[in-house]
Amino acid sequence: MPETENAHQRSPASQPIMFRLAPDAPAERLDKALARLLPEHSRSRLQGWIEHGKVLVNGQTGKRKQAVYPGDELTVWIQASPESLAFTAQDVAFGVIAESPDWIVVDKPAGLVTHPGAGNWSGTLLNGLLFRYPELVSVPRAGIVHRLDKDTSGLLVVARHERAQTHLVRQLQARSVSREYIALVHGQLRQASTVRAQIGRDPRVPVRMSAERPIAPKPAVTHYTPLRSGHLQQNGACDGGQAGPRWPVTEVVCALETGRTHQIRVHMASIGHPLLGDTLYGGRMAEGVARHLLHARALRFDDFSTGERLAFESELAADLQHVLDTIAWQT
Repeated sequence: MPETENAHQRSPASQPIMFRLAPDAPAERLDKALARLLPEHSRSRLQGWIEHGKVLVNGQTGKRKQAVYPGDELTVWIQASPESLAFTAQDVAFGVIAESPDWIVVDKPAGLVTHPGAGNWSGTLLNGLLFRYPELVSVPRAGIVHRLDKDTSGLLVVARHERAQTHLVRQLQARSVSREYIALVHGQLRQASTVRAQIGRDPRVPVRMSAERPIAPKPAVTHYTPLRSGHLQQNGACDGGQAGPRWPVTEVVCALETGRTHQIRVHMASIGHPLLGDTLYGGRMAEGVARHLLHARALRFDDFSTGERLAFESELAADLQHVLDTIAWQT
């Protein structure tokens, strides 16, 4: 068991690797010793392995700040990096509206991330697609051609082979894919209109997009049509048993010409009508609402094999429907 990284290079991934600290090794903290022995792994990853019981010192579970000494025996189970799980098949729940040899129309639940990324390297729709449709391993991004935000529910289309993927991407570029959303926004809207405002990263908040002061802005066009307005009663009883406030809200249909990140959320907030539950863009959380209330209700595109125009619709997500049912709509 030499004190060298070659030991773990020869070990099967499922087996632990073992080091015997050299007689002239310095006395030092366990995490520092591991960083010296396994320099290809970051200190934070090594500390995580220690905290999760994946490192033993002389047969006992190691502690991050404990000291190790010459002659000590270290046993380490190498853990896969989160990034390595990004394109692995996992049994993830999602709905399928329809499928053909060329495409799959997915009904994504709220709370499911579409594609792996920082902080979400596993448990995504992509992982679920690879589990349910193993052939997608040979298609870039497992056939995903457009995304929905984590907390947006509803329809998106996935290609089952590269030619269909190219066909769908070209339709998106030509703006011939029709995407229609239902949103519940703050305030009362009376007339249909269009928001044409470029969108880019917000210079002050990295996770936000902005139409007011965007970095590297791109053109974005959202058409919206109010369906009905009303008031959402908040319970929040005050002293004396009085009911909480009544918020004016409007159910809106939004149609996209472009597909920028957070487009509907940014555009509706930019005209003073943020989505209910969208605290990132100025919306408020209502009772019984755990996300921004946006649902991709309808999707239309041209079939790869036949050229036929296809149309699909999704029932409103249960949480959105529940909120809509509690609103006192104006007649």
